[in-house]
Amino acid sequence: MKVVIAAAGTAGHINPGLAIAKKIQEEQKDSKIIFIGTTRGLENDLVPRAGYELKTIEAYGLSKKISIDNIKKMIRTLKGFGEAKKILKEIKPDIVIGTGGYICGAVISAGHSLKIPTLLHESNAFPGKAVKMLAKKTDTILVSFEDAIKRIKNAKKIVYTGTPVKIKKQNYTMEQKNEIIKKAGLKNTMPIVLVFGGSQGARHINNAIVEIIKLGKNEKYQIIWATGPKQYDIIKEELENSNININNVKNMKILPYIYNMEEIMNTVDAIVARSGAMTITEISNLGKPSILVPLPNVSHDHQLYNAKVLQNIDSADIILDKELNGEILNEKIEKIVLDKNRCKKMGENALKVSTKDVENKIYEQIIETIKKYDTKK
Repeated sequence: MKVVIAAAGTAGHINPGLAIAKKIQEEQKDSKIIFIGTTRGLENDLVPRAGYELKTIEAYGLSKKISIDNIKKMIRTLKGFGEAKKILKEIKPDIVIGTGGYICGAVISAGHSLKIPTLLHESNAFPGKAVKMLAKKTDTILVSFEDAIKRIKNAKKIVYTGTPVKIKKQNYTMEQKNEIIKKAGLKNTMPIVLVFGGSQGARHINNAIVEIIKLGKNEKYQIIWATGPKQYDIIKEELENSNININNVKNMKILPYIYNMEEIMNTVDAIVARSGAMTITEISNLGKPSILVPLPNVSHDHQLYNAKVLQNIDSADIILDKELNGEILNEKIEKIVLDKNRCKKMGENALKVSTKDVENKIYEQIIETIKKYDTKK
């Protein structure tokens, strides 16, 4: 099977594409999979690192605002459509798959124009512009959250599958959990909260944790905190200015990055994070209570809609980025982790929107889309 996957920009778009590619190759080892992206996004690192060929085209996100810059981007994106069409003619794929973002506009449209089966995967609860625009053209749309279905109009077919993620639920024994906690430099006698803001960290979340440290608020719980590699030294210096050693903060382990994230996420009592689609999926699959701080100023506030999926079933509390500070965050943390019954109930609620066999469901839809298209010929 020959497959083209359009994925560009952020890890939230690229990683689902890589997971889909991996599943296809597990099922059909002789498959040829090629990615199409741009020269600007993380795909230039993540796709070759995963062992796949990456071809690039010109594609840009467009705003409704009329400006010279936007007109230039529109012209370049139209050029990208022609580039995508040329690539697809050369490869002759059995299916074209898009995993969200502006790159899908050119590639899925090109696939549709060449009468190649097309499939889109939307990770967010509030679908992006590309998915809405391509709904009529795309043969199958897969969504991560049931909430997204009502927000996509005129689609030929929509299927709720969930998002493929790397981190899975593990049933560790108490002995194994204690060993993970010990290796993290923490105690098994107090609740543990994991704090992270994505691979690069989140400055506002980090500021709130620094405030908690300076105020000495985390007396009754522990924190394991991934600052993000680029922000670690900044935070280290900030703490040193207050005569605080970053390696010796009470009830806290501070790291630039957590490499054993699956172990840590399975072991902690609660999570503080942004609300990207993959994070929400991992939290629900693990059955963890959470405090979510949606990233502001993103398309359609999609991180807020993602967070509301968990808030609406009482498995997460939301703090808006502009309202976040150490006092508020500490209060929210204490209300969850110091109340064992509430903590347990929120975790159980999170499991209600967890998804299972995601990769299998997606693969089934890929095969079904190809077969259905063949019968039309």
